[in-house]
Amino acid sequence: MAKLIMLIAGLSGGLSVILGAFAAHGLKKKISSEMQSVFRTGVDYQFYHTFALAMVGLSLIAQGIEQSMYLTWASVCFGVGIILFSGSLYLLALTQKKIFGPITPLGGLFFILGWVFFSLHWVF
Repeated sequence: MAKLIMLIAGLSGGLSVILGAFAAHGLKKKISSEMQSVFRTGVDYQFYHTFALAMVGLSLIAQGIEQSMYLTWASVCFGVGIILFSGSLYLLALTQKKIFGPITPLGGLFFILGWVFFSLHWVF
């Protein structure tokens, strides 16, 4: 499980760099500064939670365990949060279709749940 989580974290981190560069260079003249800011927020939160995924994987490795219910749920929540939160912001910025806006808080909820599960692992 740790290797899979670390693979996903590595891919997400690389994608974050690509999307950040795209936001900084490729979007300047294509979308408004407000939508550029929305896109960058998606990149920022993807990066933050990529590090969170890596912390989950490293926690498994450091403890020498293959799996933990709480860490498994944390990694799922962080991954779903990245897709829903950051993904919805990317789509909102690129399409300017407001339908993607209500998805963002759902992704935020998954981020919160991920942090709760991560914390529970260390308490129980």
